[in-house]
Amino acid sequence: GGGRQLEAGMRGILITCNMNERKCVGEAYSLLGEYGDLLYGPEQVHHEEQERLSGSKREEDEDDVEAALKKEVGQIRASTEQKLRRFQSVESGANNVIFIRTLGIEPENLVHHILKDMHTTKKLKTRVIRRMLPISGTCKAFLEDMKKYTETFFEPWFKAPNKGTFQIVYKARNNSHASREEVIKELAGIVSSLNPENKVDLNNPQYTIVVEIIKNVCGLSVVRDYVLFRKYNLQEVVKSSKDNTQQNPSCQTEEQNSRVVKPETEEENSEEVKQENK
Repeated sequence: GGGRQLEAGMRGILITCNMNERKCVGEAYSLLGEYGDLLYGPEQVHHEEQERLSGSKREEDEDDVEAALKKEVGQIRASTEQKLRRFQSVESGANNVIFIRTLGIEPENLVHHILKDMHTTKKLKTRVIRRMLPISGTCKAFLEDMKKYTETFFEPWFKAPNKGTFQIVYKARNNSHASREEVIKELAGIVSSLNPENKVDLNNPQYTIVVEIIKNVCGLSVVRDYVLFRKYNLQEVVKSSKDNTQQNPSCQTEEQNSRVVKPETEEENSEEVKQENK
């Protein structure tokens, strides 16, 4: 697919919207570009590419044929990487979901910064973007692959001496072979095995493990302030405490539509309510 669709090995940001994916992509580029430049500085793409290619060409004249061939292959690969932008929309594989692949940045840090700023200023900068979830790692959406991948992936947060309270939130789209209960049970077991002092907290955990499955790809991240930032919902995070008691019309429309199209969404919502009540 040439990196044009979501696949194992990618990192990025998963964004849900309300029936207007094209506008959602535009809003995502604008928002991520604004904060990306703020945190990491403007992108430097073409200038660096030209410098490296001209340098490689000079060295190539002095090498033998075989070495020059290897260098050319490496040069093509490097050139392809440089042509990829910091943020690049790829096919997610699900309706009302877009995926922005990232290069050279930490998705969880960038998204947390955006949510923190919007939570502080209460300024809504988007209209159709609903939730914005960092995806720090991806693997194949089979239980054995997820178990093997997360044994290493979870280490920075949960391997002794690191520890924390946690919850797991799970969502599967266009996938029928992954079992919600089984995945949550296995991943929670891995977290506990890394440090027995890691404890489940469904009310206000330090860390929330996000599991987003689309078709045969499992996206993972460990995020902070999931409860404070209203499940990373941009529409909700800008509201004051009293506003949160009122239903957001745009969100209501999206959830009503998703219930009609995908019955499993209703089950997920009811499960989230049960967990919050606990």
